[in-house]
Amino acid sequence: MKNIKKIFRFAAPYKKYAYLNIFFNILYALFNTLSFVAVIPVLTVIFEQQQKVTNKPEFTGITGLKDFFNNYLNYILTEQIGQHGKFTVLMFIIGIIIGLFLVKNLCNYFAMYFITYLKNGVLKDMRREMYSKVIRLPLSYHSGTTKGELITRITGDVNEVSNSFLSILEMIVREPLNILITLGFMFAMSLKLSLFVFIFIPISGLIISKVGKSLKKNSSRVMVEGGRLLSGIEESLTGLRIIKSFTAEKLFEQKYKDTNDKLFYYANKLGNRQNLASPLSELLGIIVIGILLVYGGYLVFIDGDMKASFFMGYMLLAYNILTPAKDISKASYTLKRGNASAERVIEVLETENTIVNRPGATDKASFEEGITFENINFRYQADNVLKNFSLTVPKGHTVALVGQSGSGKSTVASLLTRFYDVQEGSIKIDGTDIRDYTLKSLRGIMGLVTQDSILFNDSVRNNMLIGKEDATDEEILDALKIANAYEFVKDLPEGIHTNIGDGGNRLSGGQRQRLSIARAVLKNPPIMILDEATSALDTESEKLVQQALENMMQNRTSVVIAHRLSTIQKADKIVVMHKGEIVEQGTHQELIAHDGTYKKLVMMQSFE
Repeated sequence: MKNIKKIFRFAAPYKKYAYLNIFFNILYALFNTLSFVAVIPVLTVIFEQQQKVTNKPEFTGITGLKDFFNNYLNYILTEQIGQHGKFTVLMFIIGIIIGLFLVKNLCNYFAMYFITYLKNGVLKDMRREMYSKVIRLPLSYHSGTTKGELITRITGDVNEVSNSFLSILEMIVREPLNILITLGFMFAMSLKLSLFVFIFIPISGLIISKVGKSLKKNSSRVMVEGGRLLSGIEESLTGLRIIKSFTAEKLFEQKYKDTNDKLFYYANKLGNRQNLASPLSELLGIIVIGILLVYGGYLVFIDGDMKASFFMGYMLLAYNILTPAKDISKASYTLKRGNASAERVIEVLETENTIVNRPGATDKASFEEGITFENINFRYQADNVLKNFSLTVPKGHTVALVGQSGSGKSTVASLLTRFYDVQEGSIKIDGTDIRDYTLKSLRGIMGLVTQDSILFNDSVRNNMLIGKEDATDEEILDALKIANAYEFVKDLPEGIHTNIGDGGNRLSGGQRQRLSIARAVLKNPPIMILDEATSALDTESEKLVQQALENMMQNRTSVVIAHRLSTIQKADKIVVMHKGEIVEQGTHQELIAHDGTYKKLVMMQSFE
């Protein structure tokens, strides 16, 4: 229950609905029992078993409760039958029973009405907090978790936890009250018979608990396999072109089938275990009902301690315990599933975010002098990716980082934007450690254009507004012109209001990249980071994009990570990296004259 308790804080804003649900559940339990108790006078009249009692009985204490109840019922029936006749009294009692059932079901409706607001409110807030947490967690977390797994936790697990709230209120309030109030009337009617029922409840609870012991583990397995299934779907749809080009449909179908079969197996195991709750509790209940019928028959026909009408009414009450007992067993199983999901939700919510604002960090990042990397050592796992990396980028200069794959170029960009934090050394802007700025202010002075143009399933305009939320259409058009994107955007069916599809798939690669550049231009940051922004483009697109980049980099400080060396020959400084270390630096002409690593890279690309 500790995981479910941690979820309770989401219910706090909706506690009034919980109180109202409890209030109407109490009324429901009361009127539910009374509706069955009211059958006893009907049976008494029909079977003509009422004794004539003309004097109003007096309550003598709890020990005489049964006799008082019996005598008082006979007194009322004697008086009313004498005045109105048996048939009229019978109709009146039936009217009372119908009224009790009406009130009972109204209470049930209002109880469910208010629990709906509680459940959906918890669901809404939990989804929002999960989403907020996931997008704020650092990239290091996402690199070790699949998208499908996270989607399952935000949707499936959160839904399961929300549903378990309904089970908790049923298990703690509604059904136990039903049982307790019913048992109260049953004890008043017959202490001997009620002892059987009283012994049955804990025994059946113990048996059902044993059966449901493995439910949490099976539920976790279902959620894990569900996450893998979603992840497989997401990967397949993203890489559909590659799958088709390599005719690898069968391979991916088989992988999907294997995961789907595992999900099928665990879902069946979980469902069958859960489905056992209802028949098991009913079977245990019927066993007790059978014992009650035998013993009750003895009390009616041989011992004479109980009248047949009271015994039949008692059996109705005993059967009335079966339904809440079944519901409690179902709720118990649902709660176990909810607990497994709550554990997975809490795991995400309690994951430490290592990239956060320092206490006292300033929210006014400025850029007047330059960027300094001082003795940076950084590792993702065991080995250092950057080793004693030191570099100065003066304001207004363009510095290009080149080198083979794995040399640490992109890591420099990730550290500068604080996607990761340095482990040794420091990065400073105008002499201030970037960790002393808030993330919002730091990233506010930076623009990022990556090799993969990340666009969203929305209009051109709304994709641009990510760069500047309050931008006017005129500013957007100006940014598009600088990025050489205006020519194709103006020809779209609805101009800047045209939806560009999932990931911008209605545009070509070059158009997507120019739109990404336009978004960075609209932001108008003093520092621009270009992470292999032209490496995935054809020659014609590259020329347009390169021109757009040069337009954008005017009067800005730029850190350019380049694969195509022809694009960075105009850089103020070119830094050549190898295995995380700087091996050469200088202008294009200086490095060519040096006849070192850079010249070899240039010669290789020229040869290619």
